[in-house]
Amino acid sequence: MLLIARCVLCDRPGPSVCPGCLAALAPAPRAAPVRALTRYEGPEQRLLTALKFRGGRSLAGPIGAAMAGLATDPVDVVSWAPTSAVRRHQRGYDQARLLALSVARTLGRPCRSYLRHLPGGAQTGRSRDDRLAGPAFVAWRRPPRRVLVVDDIVTTGATLFAARRALLDAGARDVQLLAAAATP
Repeated sequence: MLLIARCVLCDRPGPSVCPGCLAALAPAPRAAPVRALTRYEGPEQRLLTALKFRGGRSLAGPIGAAMAGLATDPVDVVSWAPTSAVRRHQRGYDQARLLALSVARTLGRPCRSYLRHLPGGAQTGRSRDDRLAGPAFVAWRRPPRRVLVVDDIVTTGATLFAARRALLDAGARDVQLLAAAATP
């Protein structure tokens, strides 16, 4: 049986997300210090949900390549805010890592792991106050001076801010934050 690949958004035969749909993503509001490619609502939410919860690994390449266009400051390395070991095992992959690999490839920079996710509950479904309290990371090796940290969805920024804090504590001097989508 031959299965034809289709765009997650428009259902046309072709790549997992076609260039037209990718170009039509609604831009995320500018919310310094986190840059995000798109909003997490409507079709954009369907796209990121497919990546995160429906095995849409192939979406990470085109989404990450589009995200790379937002990285305007020079970096030495691209890294990611890792998901917990439990979530990684459930999904079979870490979507933030896949996005970071694509961003790094597009930027021509190395992609390296520096952070370990400390035990704690998932951010999904938690209240705003609970999200702000976690998660926690520790750097397991010294990062270079300028790091770009990638994540999939930013709601309160707690995950990316915790990742930045761990990298700064470990010796990085400039940590930029980039997400695929931001909640409105």
